[in-house]
Amino acid sequence: MRTRYEKLRLPVSRLASAAAVFFLLLSTNRWEDGREAITTGLFTLGMFLVAIGSLGRMWCSLYIAGYKDQVLITQGPYSMTRNPLYFFSAFGALGVGFCTETFTFPVLLLTVMILYYPLVVRKEERRLRERFGREFDDYAHRVPVFFPDFSLFSEPDTCVVKPVVYRRHMFSALWFVWIVGLIEFAEGLKELGWMPSFWSFW
Repeated sequence: MRTRYEKLRLPVSRLASAAAVFFLLLSTNRWEDGREAITTGLFTLGMFLVAIGSLGRMWCSLYIAGYKDQVLITQGPYSMTRNPLYFFSAFGALGVGFCTETFTFPVLLLTVMILYYPLVVRKEERRLRERFGREFDDYAHRVPVFFPDFSLFSEPDTCVVKPVVYRRHMFSALWFVWIVGLIEFAEGLKELGWMPSFWSFW
């Protein structure tokens, strides 16, 4: 059974994203005037991180779609880190932040993840330890909790996937891309003078 922290994970993530998008829609960045090299660099970095985050989450979903909590997944990305979904989500969140062409939003989004996600990880791992016992203890002893150890990578020859579940996971993995699209759409409206700006951020 999922813990309270796990049940709140998606609502908290969505609330943080909604708050960020709200301020983005009604704000501008202070790098725009005469600093195109900075804004272009930030946006390019952001798109690169968004790509890593989205593709990484889809890769993770290939292994857990329909099987999460039924078996202990230890192959693919899960062979290098116990929490690859959160690892790739951090890339995606930072990417969205940098696509705002500011430094403010990446710092804010990273702060939210640093403060909240360790709580979720601890609660999830406690539940997995209760469910899988020694098997999880051996896995946790071998594989790092967050930052990957690439030397541990292993993958099976075949992987059975539940298409219906994976399709849901796939669309969930693309939310980073959708937010970047919304940011760019709002930027276009502001350039046309159709949307006001009340704040500016570095």
